[in-house]
Amino acid sequence: MLTKDELAKYIDHTLLKATATFEDIKILCLEAIQYGFYAVCVSPCYVKHAAKLLRDTDVKVCTTVGFPLGAVTTATKVAEAVEAVKAGASEVDMVMNLGLLKSGDYYGVQEDISEVVKAVRAHNPSGTVKVILEMALLDENEKVCACQLAKAANADFVKTSTGFGTGGATVEDVMLMRRLVGDIMGVKAAGGIRDARTAIEMIEAGANRIGSSSGITIIQDYEHNFS
Repeated sequence: MLTKDELAKYIDHTLLKATATFEDIKILCLEAIQYGFYAVCVSPCYVKHAAKLLRDTDVKVCTTVGFPLGAVTTATKVAEAVEAVKAGASEVDMVMNLGLLKSGDYYGVQEDISEVVKAVRAHNPSGTVKVILEMALLDENEKVCACQLAKAANADFVKTSTGFGTGGATVEDVMLMRRLVGDIMGVKAAGGIRDARTAIEMIEAGANRIGSSSGITIIQDYEHNFS
């Protein structure tokens, strides 16, 4: 069984609401420090602010690219990613172009991811790129293709969901993703994870990162029910 501190290190403490303010981001960062979360995940406009607040800590700054639809051009995603890394983000969660995937343009999907990966690593060799697949919108074959393309593009993680789509993370999807990408990539479960039991189920299914706006609730629930 995981300890509370070990569970906290799986969590990307997330705030991506359109109404989030500078003060909200400050609180998010302070909570991440207090609870020992792995990272905060914030919108691109707040990366510099979060990076400044977390400068002397081990909490990483994660942000989104092409969010939440993934339908912007590759050049736009690359520009977003480069700006974010320069501002202090060490992790980028980019949304796969689902329309290209469903159109059968697999080369276009892979290139879209690959260009972001190359751009991030050019500015931060240890930077991490996670590809959001929005699994709830894909059929079984598309899920397989999406994982294979992210792997071929040398991304670091595949991620279940934006949290803004029609569904969130499921144990079945996490197990499928882990099986498809093997041990060389990470799997991030995100969307609808609001309690310790669900978080632990995702980890047991193969997730090595949890994205949630309910990180504190997850830890408090763990303390109450699992300690």
